[in-house]
Amino acid sequence: MSNQFEWFDAARFGMFIHWGVYTMGATAVWQKSFERLTDEQYDRYVKHFNPDRFNPEEWARLARRAGMKYFVFTSKHHDGYCLFDSQYTEYKYHHQDLLCKVIDAFRSEGLRVGVYYSLPDWHHPNYPRDARHPQHADPQLSDFNPYTEYLHHQVRELLSHYGKIDLLWFDGSYPDTEHIWNTPKLNDMIHSLQPEILVSRLPGYSDFDTPEQTIPRQGLFDDNGMPVRWEGCQVLHGEWGYIRDKKWKTSAELVQMLVRHASRGGNLLLNVGPTSRGALDEHTVELLEELGKWMDWNGRSIYNCSGAPAEFPEPEGCRYTWNAEKKTLYVHFLTWPDHRIDLPNLAGKVEYAQLLADGGEIRFREYLPGNVHGPEDPAPGTLRLALPIESPKNCPVPVIELFLQN
Repeated sequence: MSNQFEWFDAARFGMFIHWGVYTMGATAVWQKSFERLTDEQYDRYVKHFNPDRFNPEEWARLARRAGMKYFVFTSKHHDGYCLFDSQYTEYKYHHQDLLCKVIDAFRSEGLRVGVYYSLPDWHHPNYPRDARHPQHADPQLSDFNPYTEYLHHQVRELLSHYGKIDLLWFDGSYPDTEHIWNTPKLNDMIHSLQPEILVSRLPGYSDFDTPEQTIPRQGLFDDNGMPVRWEGCQVLHGEWGYIRDKKWKTSAELVQMLVRHASRGGNLLLNVGPTSRGALDEHTVELLEELGKWMDWNGRSIYNCSGAPAEFPEPEGCRYTWNAEKKTLYVHFLTWPDHRIDLPNLAGKVEYAQLLADGGEIRFREYLPGNVHGPEDPAPGTLRLALPIESPKNCPVPVIELFLQN
C-alpha cells in the first residue's frame, strides 16, 4: 500500500461539511441555479450572512466522537462565495478566515484535513454560462482564460496558507473539460505544493472515484477487474446544505450505510449542513452521537478493513469486512437470524469467534469436507455459528469477530 493512500484506506469514515451563504435560503445549495437568481438577487444572502453561532471546535469534537477520521469543508461552492481569505476576490466573508478556523479545530482533534473547491463559479464574470449557470440562457459568453487563472491562483492559496492539506476535493466538472481547467498545469502545481496530497474529481487526475448518494453493489473495478479505490458521499437527509423541511435517515440506516461502504472497500464521506448562523441542528447532533456509540464498540470492524476475499461469500442479510493484517473477518448482521447462521467455506479456518457488543464467545460447529453429514446439514465447508436468541440491545448492526487460523 502506498503511504500516500495508507491513511485514507484505513480511515473509512469522514465528515463532509456543506456550508455557505446558500444556507440562508434554507432550501438547497443549488438555489441560485434552480431559481435562476441574478447576482443582485442573491446578494441579499451575502449582505445578511452572519455566522454568530460558528463553533468549529464543536463540529470537530462531534466528528471525532462519531468515529470520523477526516473531514472535507467547502471553501467555495458553485455560487463563488469564498469562506477563506482570498486576495483575488472581494466576494468572501471579510470578518475572519472561516476555513482557517475550521482546519485548526479539526486538526486539533486529530482529523485529516480535506478542502472542497468548486471548479464552476456562478459569480465570476469570466465563467462561461453552461447549462447549470443561473443565467445560462444569456447568449453572451466571456473569455474563459481569466477565470482559469483565477481558479489556479485560489488553489495555490489553499495549498500554501493552511499547512498540510491531506485531500483536495474538486467538484462541478463535466466530461472533456481538462483543457478548460488546464488540469495538467493545475495538477503539477498541486503536487509541487503538497506532494502527498490526494486529489478528487479533477478531470484526468483523480486518485479515487466518488459515487454520489449510491453504493456500488459489489464495489468498483477497472477494465481489468482490479478493485478501484472509492469514496461514497452521502447525506443525512435529501439535501447537502441546511434545509428546514427534510426526511431524515435513521441512525440504524446510517450504520448500515457505513457497513455497506466498508464491506465493498469504500469510504463513507457523510455530509452535515450547519445553519447559516453556524450551528448544527439537534437532530444532526443526535444522529452522529448514535453513530459514535456504535463505532465505539464496533469501530475495529471498519477501520483498516476492506471487503472480504472472494473465497468467503456472504450469507443473506450479512456484510463482511476483512482486516488482512490481523487475519480477522467481521460478520455484520443487517438482520438478526433465528438462533444460528451458516457461513460458507469457513469450516476449519476459524480459531475463535466473539460478539463485539459484549466480548462474549460465539460457539460454532464445523462441517468439514469429507466428514459424514446428515440430510439436514449444510454444505461441506460450512461454519455454523450458534447465536443468542435476541439481537444485542441498542446495537443497530451487531458484529461477530472471527479470528482466522494462521
